[in-house]
Amino acid sequence: MVNLEWYRTFKSVYKNGNFSVAAKELFISQPAVSQQISMLEAHVGYKLFNRKSKGVEATEYAKLLNNLIIDALDRLENVENGFRSKVQNSNRLISIGISKNLFNSLGNGLISKFDFIDFTFSENEMLFELIDSKKLDFAIVSKRFDTFDTVYELVGKMKLVMMTSVQQDITEFNQKLHSNDLIEIEQWLNEQKWYSHDARIPHIKSFWLHAFNKKRPSMIPNYIIPSAYEMLEILSKNSGVAITWNCNAKQFIKENKLKLLWENDKMPEVDVFLLTAKNNNLNAFFEIISQELKEVLS
Repeated sequence: MVNLEWYRTFKSVYKNGNFSVAAKELFISQPAVSQQISMLEAHVGYKLFNRKSKGVEATEYAKLLNNLIIDALDRLENVENGFRSKVQNSNRLISIGISKNLFNSLGNGLISKFDFIDFTFSENEMLFELIDSKKLDFAIVSKRFDTFDTVYELVGKMKLVMMTSVQQDITEFNQKLHSNDLIEIEQWLNEQKWYSHDARIPHIKSFWLHAFNKKRPSMIPNYIIPSAYEMLEILSKNSGVAITWNCNAKQFIKENKLKLLWENDKMPEVDVFLLTAKNNNLNAFFEIISQELKEVLS
């Protein structure tokens, strides 16, 4: 039976024209190279190299053999290198920065893709600084940072939506929404119990600005729960209203734990980017993370 290592050794000797150089390239001894070439010659039935004062010279049979095997051998080595890279990658610890309020919808799915991840919770500006200083491998941000030392890719878009619990009666609200009576709509919303993940209520303010053209909503939140996921989880068990990113709401809707109350067409979409530092040799990881985020945000 032919040994693949014989062909690997043959390729190195043919390329370098020298047994010693081939031995160094293959990390084996020169006698081992000579032995493998002798065994290959015995197997094919022809002499492959003639010794010279400096190195060796390929025979016509060696040239023919090289033409026959080189493409197949290169493909096999590429498969081997790719497999080795995947094995090494699966065991490498990577660090990913993301907003705490987007972790469950965007970051949680990455756990099934890698064996070791160190997550950091922070907001856009801080995440960029950590990438720029190479203290993080990757960051998922909702703001574009286009600098010389960083690489980014647009992986999707998200939009603010208004959610409510499944037990909430929204018949009256839908009637007001259908008639497009903004005064009546706002009045109905002001009468509800409100949930927010932030005392500054940035999502509620943004929604009010685009839906009602008002910088400040007249309502105040009843419950402030500093995690978008936990806020939605608690809302699903009670009555009330909350505003969140549509990617956060997707799984709750799918599981029939919450229902969409209002998806206002005037709300702008926000881009989501995957950010990393240049020349960090993590392209394989970048592609896997990018693909996962695109599927979630599609």
